[in-house]
Amino acid sequence: MSDNRRTIDLFRKAGVAEGISFLLLLGIAMPLKYMAGIPEAVKYTGWIHGLLFIYYCYLVIVAGQEYKWSFGRIFLAFLASLLPFGPFIFDRMFLRTAPEGQKA
Repeated sequence: MSDNRRTIDLFRKAGVAEGISFLLLLGIAMPLKYMAGIPEAVKYTGWIHGLLFIYYCYLVIVAGQEYKWSFGRIFLAFLASLLPFGPFIFDRMFLRTAPEGQKA
């Protein structure tokens, strides 16, 4: 793997991890807290998701600078982190479809 693709590969992996943690938080941890009375589920899943969210946002900035993304693309990357399935959709629309020689 070239250094040119390393940031995008890290960003894609962080997006998947952040997206999965968000879905776990919304789909499993919150129902456990409010329906089963287990608040620890949100506490621990929320911490993990929060750390992954911060890392994802950091990588948005790094990738945006490195690949000279437009303001619109950076905005969409940040918006994707706030929506369920957002990182997966952003990855499919903007990252996975870029040819190997072309900058994401």
